[in-house]
Amino acid sequence: MAALEPEIGLVIRHAYLWWNEARAGREEASKDRPCVIVHKRVNEHGETEVFIAPVTHSPPESPERAMEIPSETRKRLHLDDERSRIITTEVNRFIWPGPDLRPVPGIGECYGLLPANMAHDLVAQIRKNADDKHVSVVPRDDAALIEQVRARRNQVSRKPAGKPAKKSGKPTSKK
Repeated sequence: MAALEPEIGLVIRHAYLWWNEARAGREEASKDRPCVIVHKRVNEHGETEVFIAPVTHSPPESPERAMEIPSETRKRLHLDDERSRIITTEVNRFIWPGPDLRPVPGIGECYGLLPANMAHDLVAQIRKNADDKHVSVVPRDDAALIEQVRARRNQVSRKPAGKPAKKSGKPTSKK
């Protein structure tokens, strides 16, 4: 899955942890689900962080806090026939690709891309909700594991270059 490059609007399968589950102390998601990449950035360690919004069949508490996926788009992405919505009030954040990224059964690495205008509108709605303080971010990285990976990466990058190999055989003389 590491070959898949994250991009805004890409619909992936992920073990999404809902904010209320995280708040209750859960560390693992109850199921894998389609999610949409809504933001990506390079952090201070040079790692790509992505933010994903979940896709669900459940109607949101407040309709303006979600975006419905049109039936044509659901079909193209090979989602089921039930109405699906992208929740715009919470996201998971993780370092790409992360252990919770899953292959899509029978399809491959991802479902596909949202239409560009829909992805743009989705990001705008999440930004508006964030400006209104209505977006919760659930970090999905294991801090201890990430620190171990970073420490190993730093050790590898600090190793001095190897000494040149000695030439074997007898020295040659110039005539």
